[in-house]
Amino acid sequence: MQYIIVEDEQPTAEMLKGLVESLRPNFKCLGCFDSVSSTVRWLQTNEHPDIAFFDIQLADGLSFEIFEHLKLNCPVIFTTAFNEYAIKAFKVNSIDYLLKPINKVDLKSALEKFESMQRPALVTPELLTSIAAQLGAPNFRRRFIVRVGEHIKTIEIENVVLFHVMEKNTYLKTADGRDYAIDFTLEMLEVELDPVQFFRINRGAIVSKKFIRDIVVYSSSRLKVISPIENDEPLIVSRERVSDFKKWLEK
Repeated sequence: MQYIIVEDEQPTAEMLKGLVESLRPNFKCLGCFDSVSSTVRWLQTNEHPDIAFFDIQLADGLSFEIFEHLKLNCPVIFTTAFNEYAIKAFKVNSIDYLLKPINKVDLKSALEKFESMQRPALVTPELLTSIAAQLGAPNFRRRFIVRVGEHIKTIEIENVVLFHVMEKNTYLKTADGRDYAIDFTLEMLEVELDPVQFFRINRGAIVSKKFIRDIVVYSSSRLKVISPIENDEPLIVSRERVSDFKKWLEK
């Protein structure tokens, strides 16, 4: 079996590699990567491994971004110090979620699960429901703190029309049409926001269901979201997200 390790702390990557080697001497490590970009480059030019170990918070973003660039053809064991990403992890290729510091017993159990499942299909809705019940109700963000000149202002999530990126900065737009800069990436927001109320329609925007006034067919099998609040850029649902967007509207 061949595997890769995606981890931005070299000592942790070496420790994990050593644990795998002690448990499965016949497994071969194809490489260790410390960022989303380096992992994507390697996966785009090499045959995918049998399994991958992904830390979540990397040098240039969250490892979930890797799945936006390509279709990963192997299961993933996520390794992280944070438990709040568990539900999102199991919506992609995850077969296990190990909290740091990783111990040998948990890793052994994860490897045994991988070997017994032999390239499993994506997790079922029933399993997601079970995981959610075990972890407790998600604590989604209810408000944001923004700076307005020398003042600090609180914005309730109910008043947010959308989140969007302008010139590499992230902004939230409120119901009165104002934009406020926030210290979040869209990837971070996807974890923080209630997925029933918010949906990422493309690489640069997340919209609120509450403020969708209309949806029209756009060119190249895409959709255009019409909001009561004017936005500098049109809100276009990218082609690969149209199917999930329609399902989201039904929730």
